[in-house]
Amino acid sequence: QVQLVESGGGLVQPGGSLRLSCVASGFGISNYAMSWYRQAPGKERELVATSTSAGISTSYADSVKGRFTISRDNIKNTVSLQMNSLKPEDTAVYYCNAVPAWIPTIKYWGQGTQVTVSS
Repeated sequence: QVQLVESGGGLVQPGGSLRLSCVASGFGISNYAMSWYRQAPGKERELVATSTSAGISTSYADSVKGRFTISRDNIKNTVSLQMNSLKPEDTAVYYCNAVPAWIPTIKYWGQGTQVTVSS
């Protein structure tokens, strides 16, 4: 029932932009902290950006600060990641993550979407 589906990945040139979307079903995201993670081949999954359940506070990894923007639409039950000035180092599978605000031990994951930035 609970499902997160990412979309928007693809191949882009360095300096280009992509907008990833994550649509939640089976639950409402309004009381969930929503995050984007990414994992490159041979590397551990890393946290890229987080939006708290309030939808006001956001945080970013230093590597994407100033280039990526996370946003949420509680009505559409969607969280997005706007990625600008993309670099080859941004190449990874990007995953959507949801955590209940009051039950942080429960985590839901999407299937991931591939982002490839050509060098």
